[in-house]
Amino acid sequence: MIKSMTGFGRYETVTDEYKISVEMKAVNHRYLDLSVKMPKKFNFFETGIRNLLKNYIQRGKVDVFISYEDYTENKLCLKYNSALAAEYMDYFTKMEKEFGIQNDIKVSTLAKCPEVLTMDEVTEDEDQMWKLLSETIEEAAKRFVETRITEGETLCNDLMKKLGNMLEILDFIEERSPRILQEYRGKLEDKVKELLSGVSIDEGRIATEVTIFADKICVDEETVRLRSHIENTRSELGVGGSVGRKLDFIAQEMNREANTILSKANDLEISDKAITLKTEIEKVREQIQNIE
Repeated sequence: MIKSMTGFGRYETVTDEYKISVEMKAVNHRYLDLSVKMPKKFNFFETGIRNLLKNYIQRGKVDVFISYEDYTENKLCLKYNSALAAEYMDYFTKMEKEFGIQNDIKVSTLAKCPEVLTMDEVTEDEDQMWKLLSETIEEAAKRFVETRITEGETLCNDLMKKLGNMLEILDFIEERSPRILQEYRGKLEDKVKELLSGVSIDEGRIATEVTIFADKICVDEETVRLRSHIENTRSELGVGGSVGRKLDFIAQEMNREANTILSKANDLEISDKAITLKTEIEKVREQIQNIE
């Protein structure tokens, strides 16, 4: 199947404790350009996130937005440093003896001493957090790919139609080319008869001139190669996958053949058709730019 490089996907995972939202959108780009914006607490997972997304995306400029909400009311815990408290009490006892003052330290006073009691954030279960995050990203990526596939089908149908139009133009050029030679020979003979009234025409010379003219305007090789490129494009579209870059190269070759046909054209009708052919090829190239 053919996938467009533009797409959008969004998914949320909601539990009693968290809400993780992932949103993805993409536009055309020659290579894969991932931009991930997320809370600092997820920075540790960035490499894993990028590796995960590469399983779903090969080309395009993709912006990924990750948001996180914590529904728990209490994520802190109280820690008691007994060793530091004992050290405080040792110094208080020394001060009592040294200065001859009463040691009136109570528990409430000791608890107020720096670092005896501290508030720490509860450590997250990284494995569980990554499981939730990765599952959310995967679901968003699947929806993202679905939109790319839907648009890719539209692109594929449009490209097939344009390729069909190009084949019809080639049919006309191939049918018209032999008639040009006949018309040229007739005009040449008429011109010679006009100039050499009453003198016999040298058929060998006429044939030579027609042969030279035919060689100049012959586009058989170009039309055969162009047909081959069109069929190759159709085949690649049928196979699907990440064929955008290959199709872009084929489109360049198509344009080269069309330019040669136009340069050799010595007939108004073929010139018009060659211009139309170049226009169709340019439309095809523009559409191919949207394919992954």
